[in-house]
Amino acid sequence: MKKLLVILLAFMMVFCLVACGEQDPDPVDTTDTTDTTDPAEGFELALITDSGTINDKSFNQGAWEGLVRYAEENNITYKYYQPTEIADAAYLETIELAVQGGAKVVVCPGFYFEVAVWEAQTLHPDVTFIILDGQPHSAPEGEERDWTIGENVLSIYFAEQESGFLAGYAAVKNGFTKLGFMGGMAVPAVTRFGYGFIVGAETAAAELGIEGVEVLFNYTGTFVADPSIQTLAGSWYSQGTEVIFACGGGIYASICAAAEAADAWVIGVDSDQSEESATIINSAIKLLDPAVYDALASYYAGTFEGGRTITMDASIGATGLAMESNRFENFTQEDYDAIYEKVAAGEIDLPVDTDYASAAEIPVERVTVTVVE
Repeated sequence: MKKLLVILLAFMMVFCLVACGEQDPDPVDTTDTTDTTDPAEGFELALITDSGTINDKSFNQGAWEGLVRYAEENNITYKYYQPTEIADAAYLETIELAVQGGAKVVVCPGFYFEVAVWEAQTLHPDVTFIILDGQPHSAPEGEERDWTIGENVLSIYFAEQESGFLAGYAAVKNGFTKLGFMGGMAVPAVTRFGYGFIVGAETAAAELGIEGVEVLFNYTGTFVADPSIQTLAGSWYSQGTEVIFACGGGIYASICAAAEAADAWVIGVDSDQSEESATIINSAIKLLDPAVYDALASYYAGTFEGGRTITMDASIGATGLAMESNRFENFTQEDYDAIYEKVAAGEIDLPVDTDYASAAEIPVERVTVTVVE
């Protein structure tokens, strides 16, 4: 994985240029447009959280760490902002606040920002926007949307189905036959993780010549920890589920609590979450930190290429498992390297979110998928 990370870090552009500044680690309350702590020149780099928090140990935090790393290495001011609610108007209001605060680059992690960034790209043509897991578009009017991407916007997607596949494959190869998938919400990125997870389990079962692998599949409806999630996960574990893929930001905390009580396992998501609980056997990751870091580097190097979408995948080491911290007993680094090579080469056909309306529709022979509403 270290070799793959090097490939990714070299994939984007070289970076340079510095500007003086200081950090402000606290979020801005968007109901208050005054901030007397801001330096005179404002905060040059901004990140706006989506439905989660900046310390979710997952999606938002991974993106934030990439921004912080670049800013501190280059002495550039930075700040993050947290909207008051999940709504297009609130996201746009927070973008406005960041721009008023001096932001030259605004990082927006999540598809929730699609409409707000579509509006902001025209309102602020001199500001650069980096949106993760989404593409700017107008608010829908019936079936019609304007998908124009401004030259000041870079849309970055990840092939989450690859990381999900590897997680499901590793779980079955490790000896698990009763698996669970809990996704925060049925958004494209989460769905891709889940669909890949099922195909990975099916592929491993076929290689091992076994049948009867079971996958419980559920969307929790939130990306934050909740007692109801712990209760549901606990019931799955009590019914024999051996490992649950916690695919939804902060929900890992609730699932890990249930796993600790049941002496069972959890698979983390987005970032390496192994330090959060001894129950996390591995994490299905996408390299958010270097993606943001390299996009910022290209901006300051004068090589930023906006007006487009890119998908970062296994071919450049952008998806995979956090094998350096894995707790598998029967799935080795050699096993991982062998299957990763096939994924990176595109030798395995993996479904994306638009291929099926439900996880139950994925054609499998050795895996039984039960969708839990």
